[in-house]
Amino acid sequence: MMQASAAARSPEEPRSPEAMALALRQRIDAGLAGLEPALEPASLYEPVRYVLQASGKRVRPVLLVLTAEALGADPVRAMPAALAVEVFHNFTLVHDDIMDHASTRRGRPTVHARWDESTAILCGDYLVALSYDLLARVDSPHLPALFGAYFRMVRHLCEGQALDKEFEARADVTVEEYFQMIYRKTGALIETSFELGGWIAGADADTREALRSIGRHVGRAFQIQDDLLDLIAEDERWGKKVGGDLQEAKKTYLLLRALEVAEGADREWFRRIVAERGLPEAEIGEARARMERLGVLDEAR
Repeated sequence: MMQASAAARSPEEPRSPEAMALALRQRIDAGLAGLEPALEPASLYEPVRYVLQASGKRVRPVLLVLTAEALGADPVRAMPAALAVEVFHNFTLVHDDIMDHASTRRGRPTVHARWDESTAILCGDYLVALSYDLLARVDSPHLPALFGAYFRMVRHLCEGQALDKEFEARADVTVEEYFQMIYRKTGALIETSFELGGWIAGADADTREALRSIGRHVGRAFQIQDDLLDLIAEDERWGKKVGGDLQEAKKTYLLLRALEVAEGADREWFRRIVAERGLPEAEIGEARARMERLGVLDEAR
């Protein structure tokens, strides 16, 4: 009976969510690979290819396509927008790495480290323009609305990046202020990925607002998880220096929450990170242990 049942199983039966996501990521990777830029000047297009060929989780384009499909749209129609948000995301990484003085990204040298800052800036500029060109290829009667949502995302992201830089000079940043910053810097692109999927599927206004709300919450969770992994990641796929945020005294959820709940000697220990603008690499393990005792890591999880 088991053999007969297995033989009768239709190849059209639904696959697991994991298999579906993998297949979708592969389609997005193929789409990025198909965005072959020109060959000359090589000083521009070699870095562009370097960025487009980098590995990635493709979270934002996957969410966009799945949203459109869940609301009844042909996923093929959503692919130009999916590629647009992924290209734009990669642009933000190129420029963020310059601003953060990061030397590696996803286990590879950053663009400005492999070439130079001027090349990285120009590469990012090209990627922004490419993302808008891709969005313009979406077959939708709502194209002006898609561009309106896209511009709102860019504005929020720039605001978030500016706040992040401002926080570097402040010792009194609160967790709530941090949430407002990450909504713009991280959440805006995720929120827009959901919203664009809704527009492509022709969703009504209430549904689009629900999608934006989902995106805001997913964005917050995504960034807090990123903050957590920066301190505890052991997998080589993390591709960044563990504890790098604390070494640069970045105002992450973990550090700000530790400053809120710590008392006595613990509070002074964490205040020293801010006052001295960073923590020596040798003390990262102690920071992790103190945060674990305070319950900060469990809250982040």
